[in-house]
Parts: sequence; C-alpha cells; structure tokens
Amino acid sequence: MSLACRSLPLLLAAGALLPAATLRVCADPNSLPFSNNRSEGIENRLSQIVARDLGVQLELVWWPQRGHLIKNTLAANRCDVLMGVPSGMPGALTTAPWYSSTYVFVQRRSGAPPVTSLMDDRLSSMRIGIHMVGDGYAPPAVVLGRRGLAARLKGYSLFGTPDQANPPARLIEAVAHGDVDIAIAWGPLAGYFSRHSDLELTPVSPSSYLGVPFTYSISAAVREGDTALRDSLNAIFTRECSSVHSLLAEYAFPLEASTEDTGCASALQSSASLR
Repeated sequence: MSLACRSLPLLLAAGALLPAATLRVCADPNSLPFSNNRSEGIENRLSQIVARDLGVQLELVWWPQRGHLIKNTLAANRCDVLMGVPSGMPGALTTAPWYSSTYVFVQRRSGAPPVTSLMDDRLSSMRIGIHMVGDGYAPPAVVLGRRGLAARLKGYSLFGTPDQANPPARLIEAVAHGDVDIAIAWGPLAGYFSRHSDLELTPVSPSSYLGVPFTYSISAAVREGDTALRDSLNAIFTRECSSVHSLLAEYAFPLEASTEDTGCASALQSSASLR
C-alpha cells in the first residue's frame, strides 16, 4: 500500500488541524540530544517520521524551549506539536509517553561500587556537579540540600549562552575531566553526552522525595482540544514502535523500567538498560 493511501485516514482526521498539508513542530535550535537547527536531535528525527506517516510537509519552528513554553508555542499558534514534554503537562493535550527516563549519577569507573542513592554517605566528601535551570538546581538537589550538602554542589548551566554549542555537555565533561567527582543529570542528557566515554551511569534513588519526582514520562503535546491530532500521533508512535526504539538506542537514552504499558512502551521497556 502506498504511503499516500496509508496516510489518508490520518489526513482526514487531522486535516482541519493541518492547513496547507503542513505539520508545524516547535523545536529548540540548540538543545541536543533533543533538537538543534541542523535537525540532528532525536525530536527532529521523530518529527520527520511523524510528518512522513501523516503524508504532510514538516515545518520546524525554532523556539528556545525555556519558561512559558506552552504559552509561547502551542497556545500562541506558532506550531501544532511539541515533540518532548512531561506527560500530562498543564495547558496542553499530551500523547501517551514515547519514553520514560530518570535522573542518573554520572561517575568515572573506579572498581569501587558506584553511588546509587542520594542518601549515600560518600556524597558528603564528593564534589557534586548538577545542572542549574535558571537560578535553581535540578530536582535531585532538594535531597542533598536537606542533607546539608548544598556546599558540595557545583552548578552547570543547562542552557548556557546563545553562542555556546551543546551547553548540557559541560556537566558530563566535568566528570570525565575530574573537575567534579560525580554528577547528577537527566538521563537522556547523560546517556547522549557520555556515549563515547568510559563513564558509568546509575539511576538515582529514591525515585522521588517529598513529592518531587526524579523519573518522568515524556510525550508529544498538541493544543488543548486537538484530540484528532493527538490520536493520530498516538497511532503513529504505536505503528512506528521499532523506529522509535531504534532512535532511543542510537541516542543512548537510559530508559526507566516502569515505562507505562501504552503504545510502544512495553516493547521499549523490555530492552531498556542503564549503563
């Protein structure tokens, strides 16, 4: 069956949402491994799969994915889809998750048992690198702060400066170069930027603390009320399960074993692993 024939039901469902047969996807121009303006990120690649399956043209709308993301993109009608947001994100309609991941410890291999818990006593004598999101640290820092270890933290900007390529990589490089003893990073960032190193990744435990989660499911998002497009995306993620899994493996995303059993998720979790 031709691509045009296979795509016809989806086009009929989403046609009203996609004028001029174009799918507009908002993407960050400098946010590998997720996206960049050379379309090298996993979300860029997933957007291409979705547009191909819908039988429409892909238009990438470059927008730094910072604060007020939904308000400035979907709600402002700048685009139709965001490819990677936390499942259930307020202000948007999200698909079933296409992956789930967790914060991880990043450490050099030493022969000693790796740190796996935020309660590990060894952290009290370590230099701990962690991303800063604006003026605050990434979520796992709340545990270290409660333990009185704030002075052990060394922050690395998640966003960097506009002229800096791959800002999140600085944290992973700091571990490799010995500038910090250990880092705590969002799994996809850690997996991607440590692919060609001898660093070890272990999932952070506990998985949440005082109601703050460290594990997240990630979905695509459309405007509230765009159920037809949301349903079309869900169908594509299920049908393209093997392609989605291949992308996650290629970008070395560590997957959380508790990935929800929706769409492609059960197949993804069966071969997920943390290095």
